[in-house]
Amino acid sequence: MRGTLVDIGGRRLRCVRAGPPAPAPLVVCEHGAFGCAADWAVVQEKLTARGLRSLAYDRAGMGLSDPGPGVRDGRAANADLAALLQALGEDGPLVLAGHSMGGLSSRLFALAHPGRVRGLVLVDAVTPDALGLPGAPLAIAGFGQLLRLASVAGRAGLMVPVSFLTGNLIGLTGEAKPEKRRIHASPVHARWAAAEVLQWPATSALAAAAELPDDLPVAVVTAGAAQLRGGLRALQEAPARRSRFGHIDHVAGSTHANLLGPRHAGAIVRGVEHVLSASPARG
Repeated sequence: MRGTLVDIGGRRLRCVRAGPPAPAPLVVCEHGAFGCAADWAVVQEKLTARGLRSLAYDRAGMGLSDPGPGVRDGRAANADLAALLQALGEDGPLVLAGHSMGGLSSRLFALAHPGRVRGLVLVDAVTPDALGLPGAPLAIAGFGQLLRLASVAGRAGLMVPVSFLTGNLIGLTGEAKPEKRRIHASPVHARWAAAEVLQWPATSALAAAAELPDDLPVAVVTAGAAQLRGGLRALQEAPARRSRFGHIDHVAGSTHANLLGPRHAGAIVRGVEHVLSASPARG
């Protein structure tokens, strides 16, 4: 198993730490819906090569982490993250990097811990406003139903062959590659991913309750292979445009998944380095 299982009060979260000991802020990597810590393996390698520390983890019930109690919305996920950081003795400044739906959780954490978060990196991320786009609620409901079906199929072993087709769209290598495929086929993982997606509207509402401070450095990195419609790209870029220290990188030729992979992950590292360079201006 990559990483370690960390007790956060009677249950465990799996986390993967990388990078050299350093006083610089810790980069916390939040995976998207149906994702896991393995999604960030390439990015973590590239951050390490730049001398930066990082942490990726599986949210409750997903990947190799134990399930959590109650409603699994962004507030619950952030309480788990805070407990994980405390258990690890990580009490210093943070940079949050969120992919896809993980962007909502990262935004919420930044709002709840303004004195601790030095920057935000949104990687083809969902924004609270996206629910207002035509068809978005139906698409989210359909995604949740698909994950519930994946859980049923996983119990019958039917997701194993599927995982060889769709389980590594990122392009992971090394230990992370088979790990991602195993998790992709897990019925437990799919079940708890569905529970998170069910709370997507509630998490969006929580994230929309307040604006990010305009002095928080924000980097937005978006995928460029597909033509975005209905103003989605403008919504994705908005947090960086509202920041006085914003950075926008549209990565042509990338997809929502392989933006995290070997070919394109450098854009994410550049986003991290941008917010780190801007964070001293925040005081």
